[in-house]
Amino acid sequence: MEAKRKVEVGKVYSAKVGGTFLPVRIDKSLGHGRYEGVCLPDGKTVKIATDAVKGGGETIEQWEARRKPKEQEVPVAAPVAAADKPKAAATPREKKQRKPSGLDAAVVVLAEAGKPMNCGDMVKRMLETGLWKTGGKTPSSTIYAAIITEIAKKGAASRFRKTDRGMFDLTEAGKGGK
Repeated sequence: MEAKRKVEVGKVYSAKVGGTFLPVRIDKSLGHGRYEGVCLPDGKTVKIATDAVKGGGETIEQWEARRKPKEQEVPVAAPVAAADKPKAAATPREKKQRKPSGLDAAVVVLAEAGKPMNCGDMVKRMLETGLWKTGGKTPSSTIYAAIITEIAKKGAASRFRKTDRGMFDLTEAGKGGK
């Protein structure tokens, strides 16, 4: 047999209200495992059952203390143990060299080719040179969709232009850099 949960009047509990658990201060017992309380975030009166209550309850002062952001404590003095240790020289973090995206790699390949290419040839060249890596089953379709999307979104500012069916070339924006 399961022990009954004891809910105390005046304490704050996490209770399920409208499908979400909110802090509720229990104000009175309605009998038969039902309680009336105030939902603390919005001040609305709610009725809840014992089954909808989580936690052991806490006083309103404890709840308010938990809600307040903790003030940053300024260290008065460094601990002696830390002063004995030599400090490591602070070095600025180097940015990781990131691989170019599929579109960036397509710009490089088209710039090297100097002529319009289809996506299949672009992807083949990108994978051969190691500019781009993918585990996808249809990488040429991925690049095609990305190029078409860039053209549609950026318009004249796009790095690509469609020269013929399935063929793309660089615009002045693409030749000048990113």
